[in-house]
Amino acid sequence: MDLLKNVLINDVLNARCADPFGCLGLHQEDNKKGLSLTVWRPGATAISVLEINNETLIGKMTQVTKEGLFHLHLPKQKDYFHYRLKVAYGDKIFTIVDPYQFSDTTFSDPEHHHANLYKSQGAIPLGAPIDSSLTINGTRFAVYAPAARSVSVVGDFNGWDGSAHPMSSSGDGIWRLFIPDVNHGVRYKYEIRANNGELLPHRTDPYAQRIEQFPSFASVTCFDHKHQWQDSAWTERPIEDLYEKPMSIYELHLGSWRRKADNEPLSYLELIDELVPYVTTMGYTHVELLPITEYPFDGSWGYQPVGLYAVTSRFGSPEEFKALVDALHQAKISVIMDWVPAHFPADSHGLANFDGSKQYEYPDPKKGWHPEWNSLIYDFGKEHVVNYLISNAVYWLEEFHIDGLRVDAVASMLYLDYSREEGEWVPNQDGGNHNYEAIAFLRRLNETVYLNHPRCFTVAEESTAFPGVSKPTYMEGLGFGFKWNMGWMNDSLEYIKKDPVHRKYHQGELTFSMVYAYDEQFVLPLSHDEVVHGKGSMIEKMPGDPWQKFANLRVFTAYMYFHPGKKLNFMGNEFAQGREWSHERSLDWHLLDIDYHQGQQTLSKELNQLYKSETALQLDHSGLGFEWISYDDSANSILAFVRKAKNSPEHGIAITNFTPVPQDHYRIGVPESGRYQVVFNSDEGKYQGSDYLHYEGLSSDHIYTAEAVESHGKTHSIEVKVPPLSALFLKWLG
Repeated sequence: MDLLKNVLINDVLNARCADPFGCLGLHQEDNKKGLSLTVWRPGATAISVLEINNETLIGKMTQVTKEGLFHLHLPKQKDYFHYRLKVAYGDKIFTIVDPYQFSDTTFSDPEHHHANLYKSQGAIPLGAPIDSSLTINGTRFAVYAPAARSVSVVGDFNGWDGSAHPMSSSGDGIWRLFIPDVNHGVRYKYEIRANNGELLPHRTDPYAQRIEQFPSFASVTCFDHKHQWQDSAWTERPIEDLYEKPMSIYELHLGSWRRKADNEPLSYLELIDELVPYVTTMGYTHVELLPITEYPFDGSWGYQPVGLYAVTSRFGSPEEFKALVDALHQAKISVIMDWVPAHFPADSHGLANFDGSKQYEYPDPKKGWHPEWNSLIYDFGKEHVVNYLISNAVYWLEEFHIDGLRVDAVASMLYLDYSREEGEWVPNQDGGNHNYEAIAFLRRLNETVYLNHPRCFTVAEESTAFPGVSKPTYMEGLGFGFKWNMGWMNDSLEYIKKDPVHRKYHQGELTFSMVYAYDEQFVLPLSHDEVVHGKGSMIEKMPGDPWQKFANLRVFTAYMYFHPGKKLNFMGNEFAQGREWSHERSLDWHLLDIDYHQGQQTLSKELNQLYKSETALQLDHSGLGFEWISYDDSANSILAFVRKAKNSPEHGIAITNFTPVPQDHYRIGVPESGRYQVVFNSDEGKYQGSDYLHYEGLSSDHIYTAEAVESHGKTHSIEVKVPPLSALFLKWLG
């Protein structure tokens, strides 16, 4: 055995070998007279070599070291061949297929391009063809760690011994090894030795499709693919213009939506039976799931992910999650998932300092460390990081049929000085605070999604006035389909918290949103962030006695549905959840035994139906769909405006009264002569309102006939009875 092989063998014995195929497996003897076989099986006491497809003995190996190195000289063998090993560990004997007879040249990388790297990295099930009648099945592991001195696969199959299965790299930074007979459901990690010789904590596979919970955080091979999709009618439906379709999103945290008697969360399969019919009955068009990629800390709600390719195992398997998505699609419900490329935690099993160097994060902490969240920031200037993230987005769309990605914390990606003081950040090449690399990444992400998956969409949670977030990239935008309207949310919540007697001084907080309503393709969010951390639930924000609290919530909810923009409500808002949301417990479903809460749920359900049935409410992203009637009646805290259908005379009038004072003779101008029918009234008795119109002798669907009386610059007008703390929608009948 030559000097180089001796050096490599020494590296194998010390778990630091970077070229195991240089010394293990079959090699031509130095004198070119025959072959030699070198096998490393830590702890083995004897090894025999057998034919690959039968029990014929080729030879018994000589033990070279007591640690488990064996050698066999085959002087008459000139051609390389495949073989099996009968390995003895004392009185226990196992038959295995040696992985080091399958060099990396045995396989070509599974076909992929940068948008689906997940098909070639991580743990991939493969078969090594021996001849026309025999294929050896196993798992081909591949991990990118270009700065590592050595990388090994450790797992249940080798006693987590880092010396047992060293991997090899062909110089492209990717370490690979095919291990026969490692199949579905096997736990593993990577043992990486840094270039300076430091042995790093075991790393979870960045491409792992399943990861265990604390304390192991082990990756798990995941090849079952049992789920047979039944949603072809959904995934092959005609491509629609989402901007002109109703979008009412039910945002939820799967682990706390509803729990069992023992406070255990529902599984993915149990959610099929409970969540799907509930969302359908309530009339929502979309669900948005707080992050379901794997995360180690429950209290992060998924926003500190370690395992972007793994469905969280808290609620079941990946195949069971697919079944939930499938069931939602069969119920004609779109599925949005929160996706977190803005940061990642520094947990020792994750991506931080992955191979002893900053492979995934920016090296400079002024760019690579997020002070607000105590987490790391992806280096968007590295091609392999961008490919990793974009491949992940594609993975969820293709493998799990996800319809939309809501991208978390976009503002923190766009700005180099986000949440930083002077001197704590590094300006860009032009001296500014925009992260050009993150901007390029986001554009490429959106181009990839929309080019390859035209039925899917992206949504940005972006809290600043960064221009063109939801404009196409060819117009110098970021290319998102939608943007959360945080300005509307903040202003309207500040308004509704105020006592009605003070609201007349703050009318602009409700009307200002229409100044910029069409600058972006907006979603109006009342999200989980607004009902935690001491902010109180939606009903707790409302002023007044119990009746006024619920009346305020009803008119505010209706105002959101009447306002241009898609709608998003966090779970519990629909029935006026009383306590702040906690990820550790169920929503308070027992509140539905109380009339007020039942009334709010009924109102939410019927607003969803109204939104879906009235085309005048659906033109959310064009100024052609909106016209003010009255925005300046601050004395009465009343707003009146028209919502219009596209290419149609169809329209309706929204009136909101944010005081407890009814108006018996409230005249408003109307766009057309004819009749206007009340099709929604938040003050109705079925919602636990005062039923003011009923007591005034009017039916709930009362019809007003326009008079030739000028008002608000219109030639015709109607005189309306407006209940206290109420919202009305009047449909034009012609």
